[in-house]
Amino acid sequence: MGPVVILVLGLSCLLFSIWRQNSGKRKLPPGPTPFPIIGNILQVDMKDITKSLNKFSEVYGSVFTLYLGMQPTVVLHGYEAVKEALIDQGEEFSGRGRFPLAEKANRGLGIVFSNGHRWREMRRFSLMTLRNFGMGKRSIEERVQEEARCLVEELRKTKGSPCDPTFILACAPCNVICSIVFQNRFDYKDQNFLNLMKKLNKNVEILSSPWIQIYNLFPDLIDYLPGRHKILLKNFDDIHSYILKKINDHEESLDVNNPRDLIDCFLIKKKQENHKEPSEFTNEGLTILANDLFGAGTETTSTTLRYSLLLLMKHPHVTAKVKEEIDRVIGRHRSPCMQDRSQMPYTDAVLHEIQRYIDLVPMNLPHAVVTRDIKFRDYIIPKGTTILTSLTSVLHDPKEFPNPDKFDPGHFLDESGNFKKSNYFMPFSAGKRICAGEGLARMELFLFLTTILQNFNLKSLVDPQDLDTTPVLNGFISVPPSYQLSFIPV
Repeated sequence: MGPVVILVLGLSCLLFSIWRQNSGKRKLPPGPTPFPIIGNILQVDMKDITKSLNKFSEVYGSVFTLYLGMQPTVVLHGYEAVKEALIDQGEEFSGRGRFPLAEKANRGLGIVFSNGHRWREMRRFSLMTLRNFGMGKRSIEERVQEEARCLVEELRKTKGSPCDPTFILACAPCNVICSIVFQNRFDYKDQNFLNLMKKLNKNVEILSSPWIQIYNLFPDLIDYLPGRHKILLKNFDDIHSYILKKINDHEESLDVNNPRDLIDCFLIKKKQENHKEPSEFTNEGLTILANDLFGAGTETTSTTLRYSLLLLMKHPHVTAKVKEEIDRVIGRHRSPCMQDRSQMPYTDAVLHEIQRYIDLVPMNLPHAVVTRDIKFRDYIIPKGTTILTSLTSVLHDPKEFPNPDKFDPGHFLDESGNFKKSNYFMPFSAGKRICAGEGLARMELFLFLTTILQNFNLKSLVDPQDLDTTPVLNGFISVPPSYQLSFIPV
C-alpha cells in the first residue's frame, strides 16, 4: 500500500472522527472539547478517573459528556442526578453500557453484562433461585454461619503468627457461592479451589488497572497486542472450563424432582424450555451466569472484608466498641445471627461506614440508554449512549456525610446512638440494575466480621496510625494495599 493511499485513509478516518464527535454535540450535555479519535482521554487521569470526574463536575455541573475514544459517554455526578436516572427513570437507564473486554469474555451472556430480554430472564431466574434456596431466609444464613465457623478454624491455624489475609478471606464468600451453585463447599487447602480463587483475584486486579481502561477505549487495536488482557481472557476460559465440567457432571446425575443447587435448577428450566426457539437456557449461558455469580459474589465481598480488617486495625477505638456490643448482645458461646443486627446499632453503623468509605466500585458498572432517545433534564441522550454514574460522588457527598474522607461510623448514627439510614448509601448501585446479591453480601459482611471479632483480637504489625488505607488501584474496584496482621485468639 503506497504512502499516498495511507495518507488519504488516515485523513478520512480523522475527518470521520471529527464529524461523528461534532454531529451529536448539540443534543448532549456540555463537556470538555474532545480531540479527534482519542476524545478526552488526555484530560482524564486513568489511574484515578473519579478524581478527574470531580474536577469536570465543578466546571460542567452534575450532567456532562466525555468522549472516551470516539464514543460519547454521559456522566452523572451527585446524588440527585444518579437518583433521577437509576431510580426515577430506572427503565430507560437499565441497559448495560459498553465494557468491551467483558463483552469479549462473556459474549453478551450471563446476568452482569447482558441486555434486554436475556438480562431480564437471567436476573429473574437468579433472584428466584436464590430466594428458593433461602437467600434472606434460614437456610442461606445457616450456610454462611457454617462458613464463618470454618473461617475461624482456619484463622486459628495461624496460631497468632503474622499473615496476609487475602486468600483466607476470599475462601469464605467463595465457598458460600460454591454451596449455592455446586451444592458443596471446598476445603481451604483444596488445590482446584485455590486455583479458582487465584484466577478470580487476578482478574479483579487486572480489571482495575489503567491498562484495561485503555483496552476498553481501543479494543479492536489492542486485541492484537500483548498485554494483561490476554491473561484475563485466559483466566476466564479456564474458569469457564472448570464450571462446564461441573455442569456435565450435574447433567449425568440430575433428578428433576430434587434440585440440589443453582446448576440443577437451571438444567431443569432448560428441559422445560426445550421447545422454545431460541431459549436463553443453554449450557453456555449457564457457564457465564455461574462465572458472573462467582466474580460478583466472591471478589467484591472478600475485598470488602479485607478492607474492613485494615480499617478496624487503623481505628482501634471503633473496634473496641464493636467488640463490646458483640459481648453484650451475642456473648462468646453462640454464633452471631442476623437477628442480632437490629440490637447492634453501632456495629451496623460501622459496616455501613466501611462500605461508604472504601467506595468499592467508584464508577459503578456502565449503564446505557438502549431502547430509544430519551430526554434527561434539558438534554437529549441518543439511544445507545453509555452512562457513567459516579457512586463516589454519592457516597462521599459532604452535604450528607460531613468530612466524607474521614472514617466515621457517626455518619450512620443519630444523636441517641440509634442506627440512621441514608438514601445516599448506594454501594450496591440502585434501581433496576442494583446488585442481585445485595442481601447475601450484607449477610456475609455482618456474620463473617462479627464472628471474627468474637473470636480474635486484630494485631497490626505496625503502629495503627502508620497503616495506609489508600487504595492501590482505583479503576473497576478499589483494591486495598497489601498488609499483614495477627489473629490473636480471645
